[in-house]
Amino acid sequence: MRNPQKVGAATPTSAAVAGVVAQVVPTTGQPVVLELGPGTGSLSGGIRERLPAGARHVGIELVDEMVRHLQVHAPWMELVHGDAGDLVPLLAERGVDQVDAVISSLPWSLLGEADQDRILGEVTKVLAPHGAFTALTYLPAEHNTGGRRFRQRLAATFDEVITHTTWRNLPPILHYICRRPLL
Repeated sequence: MRNPQKVGAATPTSAAVAGVVAQVVPTTGQPVVLELGPGTGSLSGGIRERLPAGARHVGIELVDEMVRHLQVHAPWMELVHGDAGDLVPLLAERGVDQVDAVISSLPWSLLGEADQDRILGEVTKVLAPHGAFTALTYLPAEHNTGGRRFRQRLAATFDEVITHTTWRNLPPILHYICRRPLL
């Protein structure tokens, strides 16, 4: 509540949401899964449960307090203290040039146009051709200016955008599941 531009959730996300989000996580091979804004890690456990042996789970978190929390509560995650708008160099420092799935809890509807474009541009640069990008927003936020702008950006950025609502969360969560960036 003290920092709505960086922390978009007033309460932890439910296990039901984590289960839906985790559906884009590959369960075979050695995938790299990127989590943007893992916050308190409420989605991270669901992601971890689906990851096969040898997979990498990289989290990019901007907020200092959340980084410290995740270092204690999600030690399996390769945690990066940084800005999602700098994905390409942050991942390159870790030897990653492509990811199989991107799961975002960033407060997209609160981000300005330039930040939405910058972060989505970085996502499309690192997402593998077979990969999926999923983002969450509170259902009511879809109707504010930033939420409408984000939905339009997704439609202009990806060939396929599927939506799903998880009602078992307070407030309900809207999921965007996106594939095949239009480069």
